[in-house]
Amino acid sequence: MKNIGFIGLGIMGRPMAANLIKAGHTLYLFNRSPQNMIELSQIGGIPCQSPQEVAAHANIVFVMVSDTPDVEAVLFGPTGVIHGINPGSIVVDMSTISPLATRRFAEKLSNLGVEMLDAPVSGGQIGAEQATLAIMVGGKKEIFETVKPFFEIMGKKITLIGGNGDGQVCKMANQVVVALTIEAVGEALLLAGKAGVDVAKVREALLGGFAQSRILEVHGERMLRRTFQPGFKIRLHQKDLKIALQTGKELAVPLPNCATAQELLTAVAAQGGADLDHSAMIRALEILAAWELGG
Repeated sequence: MKNIGFIGLGIMGRPMAANLIKAGHTLYLFNRSPQNMIELSQIGGIPCQSPQEVAAHANIVFVMVSDTPDVEAVLFGPTGVIHGINPGSIVVDMSTISPLATRRFAEKLSNLGVEMLDAPVSGGQIGAEQATLAIMVGGKKEIFETVKPFFEIMGKKITLIGGNGDGQVCKMANQVVVALTIEAVGEALLLAGKAGVDVAKVREALLGGFAQSRILEVHGERMLRRTFQPGFKIRLHQKDLKIALQTGKELAVPLPNCATAQELLTAVAAQGGADLDHSAMIRALEILAAWELGG
């Protein structure tokens, strides 16, 4: 058993950290909101005052925060990881951030004798709780093999994509597919509903055919039930698509439907829905159709 650090105990990070604790590892914790640390301390986690303190105790430091600036602050800020970490340690960033920034962070850590993996995840809160996340990893193969047993505690499908930043590129691709599929499911269910057909039966039929998908199964049900508690918040998916669109511009790769999905998320956020589950994208489509699912 190793001493593990875990920084960022939100919707995703908290159950991921809990699974590591339950597996018998000593976890040093930091979160901006102390309450989440208190909850995990009740099952054996050790709260710390800063990322620096976490890093001073841990051989491997996991980071699970919201955006690129947050990761940069955790790693390199005044009380950041670099001020406490020992050479030979490993930083594993499981956030979803810019691939270019990831490569820059990895280089800075390497200069201090610290290895880094980027390991963004897919599967949402349910996947985090059930330890069935897909984990997409970038970094050196030997470092990946060292950390893989811990990934296997948190996830089910673990893939080494390539070097530093490549895990983040894979996650960008994942988020594009997810956003466009949510949009497609929303369009399909609205079309069926406004045509006067039983939408629940349409969804049931589609789940047995070539249109079947995990998003139709999970998010389609959320759309029907109007249950938009996150899950995965719209504002976070907006951030992910922003990264994808920026990268697309840099590489001269047009992403027209990704841009459309981003605008639909923005429309929901503008009406106060930024913290709803991303399946609430259907609300923007409902406004365009002048018809509400189940209405």
